[in-house]
Amino acid sequence: MSRLLIRGGRLLDPAADRDEPGDLLCQDGLVEAVGPDLDARGAQVVDAEGAWITPGFVDLHAHLREPGQEYKEDIASGGRAAVAGGFTAVACMANTQPVNDDPATTDFILDRARQDSPAKVYPIAAATRGLEGVVMTEMSALVDAGAVAFSDDGRTIMDSGVMRRVLEYSRLVEVPVIVHCEDRTLVGQGVVNEGAMSTRLGLPGNPAIAETVHVARDVILAELTGAHLHVAHVSTVGGVASIRVARERGINVTAEVTPHHLTLSDEETVGYDTNTKVAPPLRSAQDVAACRAALVDGTIDAIATDHAPHATHEKDQEFTEAPCGMIGFETAAAVSLDLVRSGELSPLAWVARISTAPARILQCPGGSLAPGQPADVTLLDPERRWHYDPAKGYSKSRNSPWAGRDLVGSVVATIVDGTIVYHVDRGVLVP
Repeated sequence: MSRLLIRGGRLLDPAADRDEPGDLLCQDGLVEAVGPDLDARGAQVVDAEGAWITPGFVDLHAHLREPGQEYKEDIASGGRAAVAGGFTAVACMANTQPVNDDPATTDFILDRARQDSPAKVYPIAAATRGLEGVVMTEMSALVDAGAVAFSDDGRTIMDSGVMRRVLEYSRLVEVPVIVHCEDRTLVGQGVVNEGAMSTRLGLPGNPAIAETVHVARDVILAELTGAHLHVAHVSTVGGVASIRVARERGINVTAEVTPHHLTLSDEETVGYDTNTKVAPPLRSAQDVAACRAALVDGTIDAIATDHAPHATHEKDQEFTEAPCGMIGFETAAAVSLDLVRSGELSPLAWVARISTAPARILQCPGGSLAPGQPADVTLLDPERRWHYDPAKGYSKSRNSPWAGRDLVGSVVATIVDGTIVYHVDRGVLVP
């Protein structure tokens, strides 16, 4: 019988609207009790003084690259980076090689995760075969294999008829469809936000309207079909506006925003640092403000990393040639805590957006400290300052715009099923 007592921290459990000092007792992989002065007899004790005790973070948008691109990341390294960032569970996108568009690939990912990852892994399957936007995948078989959602991610489904059918069939298996909303005909060759910055840099622009148009289309199709539409990495004023109207009308739409779209504008691209090249691109300061306001008022439900590792030689190219994406597991908490430090979000509301809401959207265990729930817990020191060096992190890749920066807010420990899998002083504690 394994017992773990986390003592003397600030309990933050949005599912129970709990924000108070106390202890958390875990037994045999489940939360046993929550409250003050719990009995420590027979338990391993973790001192949480000065730390927040929260449900484990859940990342509903990440790229683990396995199978097929293990030189960038694999499930083992991605899982270690995830728990170092406080994530007890991550959902991985389907753009692997081969694409996760059949049950055998889903089985492979889950089997490898059970063997190699200290974080729980939930596969997101492709909505169309080969991510080609033409023929739907076998949704029922993929869900039976363990897929928790469907998405063609960066490969927007441009054909509205195909998108309608994807949404209609998703209702039969009762899982969300996650959409990357960019009209590829409007994006063209754009690599940075269209506007003053693209002009200044002499780089082709990706217009905000490319996102706005596709969010509007997919919201209309979600209303028609009644399906659960989840809008990935919202980045624009227009995208936020369409989602807000949809929510007001009762359409089944949820949304996420990344830490980088909450805190970085297109001004960051001035030095042609390819680590700032993402899709959708970093937008204007007005777009950043709109995304922050939407996360605060609940129009956007969740924070998701869009952790996208790339090898150094791939990023070390001309801006137009480098792939889009940045790593984000180990910096997500510190970066997004900016909204708590600014007073825009309360600590409890921030935890809801990085833990409780993602678990709800994916319909997976977690996001709660209630007795009987999995003992997936994150301890976070919101005041701890640290220097981020991705070369000392757990990801195989180094592509982060926060490399070399001093950050505030550090994960102290990550606990999965009642076992400490990461500690700030000892690192990742599993093979």
